[in-house]
Amino acid sequence: MSGRLEGKVAIVTGGSQGIGRAIARGMADEGARVVVADLERAGEAAAALPDGVGVTADVSSEADVARMVAETMAAWGRIDVLVNNAGLYASLAMRPFEEIPVEEWRRVMDVNVLSMFLCCRAVVPVMRSQGGGRIVNISSGTPFRGVPYLLHYVTSKGAIVAFTRALAKELGRDGILVNCVAPGFTMTEGVMAHPEVIEKLRDVSVAARTIQRDQVAEDVVGAAIFFSGPGSDFVTGQTMVIDGGQYFH
Repeated sequence: MSGRLEGKVAIVTGGSQGIGRAIARGMADEGARVVVADLERAGEAAAALPDGVGVTADVSSEADVARMVAETMAAWGRIDVLVNNAGLYASLAMRPFEEIPVEEWRRVMDVNVLSMFLCCRAVVPVMRSQGGGRIVNISSGTPFRGVPYLLHYVTSKGAIVAFTRALAKELGRDGILVNCVAPGFTMTEGVMAHPEVIEKLRDVSVAARTIQRDQVAEDVVGAAIFFSGPGSDFVTGQTMVIDGGQYFH
């Protein structure tokens, strides 16, 4: 631990498992006080962290997001970092785009994109009042590679890259830096609960990488901490692809 986030307060959405949980743990190790927001097991994940706070919330709900911010402010009185990690992926069936139900498309957009809009809109006034802050959005390597049969997911993750760039332009004058991390196919517990996903994507992903091994959640943590800490003070609007060299961005 180097204490790069000492004294900072960070909210990690979707922080009870997978990449979100790894980021929450990594930020706590760097000295941050972490608020874990998730639909399930938020309290359990937070209890594993020093000074962790769990908030049960659906981040696609405006009311839940407002409560998440209110509970964070009640606990710590400030918000320095927002990690927008919550999203739908492993539970989605791979299928031709014509077969994607409209309601499933809308749900993916709500959870993967609308949630980021709501969370940013809720925390930015706090960050402005403090003179700055960091927003880290979790996208995916899929829009850069044009992965088929998950059109709603890939579209939502491409939107996050555009969202990051446009919001960075709006918030730069406020000292709020907005960046994006785009992981490759990651062997999280959510993915491992769906053997059909592993069968379709694991071997082809590893074979396409320069570093030919499974990607794990901990591989993403360093980039999230970099974008949240002092080493990225002059970096905004950027997307870092973390996929073992499958795609060069």
